[in-house]
Amino acid sequence: MTVELRDVLVLLPTREQLRLVVGVQATGRELFQQVCDKTSIREVHLFGLSVVRNNEYIFMDLEQKLSKYFSKDWRREMHQGPGRRRAPFVTFLRVQYYVDNGRVISDRTARHLYYCHLKEQVLRSQCVHREEAYFLLAAYGLQADLGNHRERAHVGRYFEPQAYFPQWVITKRGSAYILRHAPAVHREQRGLSPKEAMLRFIREACQLEDVPVHFFRLYKDKKEDRATIVLGLTLRGMHIYQEVNHTPQLLYDFPWSQIGKLAFLGRKFEIRPDGRPSARKLVYYTGCASSSHHLLQLLRTSHQLHLRLRPTLRGLRQLEEEQEKKDYRESYISDALELDLHPAGSGASGRRASPRLSFLSANSQGSSLGMEPREMSVDGSLGTEALHGKVPSCSSSTSPSSRDTDGGSRGWREKDARDPDAGKEWSSTSPVTRVTTIVSHLQGPSGQVSFQLSVSSLGSGMLLWLVRGRAAPKWLPCHPFPDHLQHPRQWT
Repeated sequence: MTVELRDVLVLLPTREQLRLVVGVQATGRELFQQVCDKTSIREVHLFGLSVVRNNEYIFMDLEQKLSKYFSKDWRREMHQGPGRRRAPFVTFLRVQYYVDNGRVISDRTARHLYYCHLKEQVLRSQCVHREEAYFLLAAYGLQADLGNHRERAHVGRYFEPQAYFPQWVITKRGSAYILRHAPAVHREQRGLSPKEAMLRFIREACQLEDVPVHFFRLYKDKKEDRATIVLGLTLRGMHIYQEVNHTPQLLYDFPWSQIGKLAFLGRKFEIRPDGRPSARKLVYYTGCASSSHHLLQLLRTSHQLHLRLRPTLRGLRQLEEEQEKKDYRESYISDALELDLHPAGSGASGRRASPRLSFLSANSQGSSLGMEPREMSVDGSLGTEALHGKVPSCSSSTSPSSRDTDGGSRGWREKDARDPDAGKEWSSTSPVTRVTTIVSHLQGPSGQVSFQLSVSSLGSGMLLWLVRGRAAPKWLPCHPFPDHLQHPRQWT
């Protein structure tokens, strides 16, 4: 008996396409295995196949038949006449479970696909209060994709801003501004291997609140016409947003340890904070029972992966903290005429922390083991495909339990201080008219700390700050060249 075949188009995070053929009775597992064989992925536990339903990505249960996730045309006879082929069924290979440390992915192919997925997420990110982070991410991306900045080859428009920056940054600053300043940050990554640049990109991208997240829309009550609640499954827990005048506002930030139970009954979705009576539970509704089942399954498996990887991530974090004790090199770029990272009304002084409504227990023990099969703490992530009015963008404030994301350049390791080109890397931008170097010693809690600060005043009015020391690096805008820097002794 002849087996009916179906064409399936699989879209990869690299923007490549796979055209595969499976039987009409095939399961998701069979299709997923073909994808892994074609792409040579060995570590597949972070990835899944998904389809789009109601503008949301729904991950397949790989043990189910593909007919469950495609239209009714899947089972119909495919007679289109001689010479005519039916359009393929489309699915996506996407990151299903996020990790903020790429070192847990040892497979080179899997790590590259994970990196490419995060790059796409960054392009849709809306963290307007973290604009400097996108320049650092672009520098890591350029270093990972192109290697060291080469003065002769990397001139002019050697990269497209749309491939490394969200559209709102391009609109605000302009392509000319990005093409003029991004190469300087790329140049500063000289000596960083593509693998290390990729790992740093993963780490920094996961500090943006709307990148390592899956978003799902919920209804406040079962009779509501339009979903106004958005659930975000994040790296550390679960966020609940509510749309007010089409603007998402963070209502709750639940870490995993403070979620007592999650339960579904049909469309009904209940969140029971740990240490509180059931009367204080939060109740929302999904679009249908199948959506409830999918969300519950994703929450369960995400939580299980979080528990399984926690010891490994803790060990890696300790190793990285030891590396942070080494010297750093960091660069600051400022243009007194153009660079204004905090315009009026949107700066740090103009931001107000949104109130956090919380039922969380102050003495919660942080354990989510031993939960009932349909009740669990949750850790998740949220897709950012519908950020423009459909999915919450990052606000300028986070709730107290949110992870600190300040300092987009945290973790930079200093390049060899004996590099003969050190201090000369900025010379190609414009003529240096004044250079001042200050060596200072500060007495801190951990003893005396020495650092060297070099300030170059360029002909265009831009200041370049090159700092070597053991202080944790931060990317900050600079001010016009102060007169007292002409007298370094005042700094000692």
